[in-house]
Amino acid sequence: MLELKGRSKSATVYPLQGMSLLDMAMKHDIDWAFSCSRGTCARCRCQIEEGAEFLEEVTDAEWDRLEPSELEEGYRLGCQAIIKKNAGTIKAVNRPYF
Repeated sequence: MLELKGRSKSATVYPLQGMSLLDMAMKHDIDWAFSCSRGTCARCRCQIEEGAEFLEEVTDAEWDRLEPSELEEGYRLGCQAIIKKNAGTIKAVNRPYF
């Protein structure tokens, strides 16, 4: 199960392996902030509240754009956070800087 919370709309959907959290938000018309969709703008920043173990490892783009403290707090870039397993619940909340 994938729970996505955008700025004013939320949805619980079935996660698709290999898709990013941003892809899933766009597919389900969730108002998820983003500009570039390739990890350079960081507008798609989100906090993973549950299920980080079901996502692929942090990418180089995320290491470049996010502070170490943000990564420790569970922040990821929605365009870079790829679903690797459909075996559990992932909860993500879009938390852009601006």
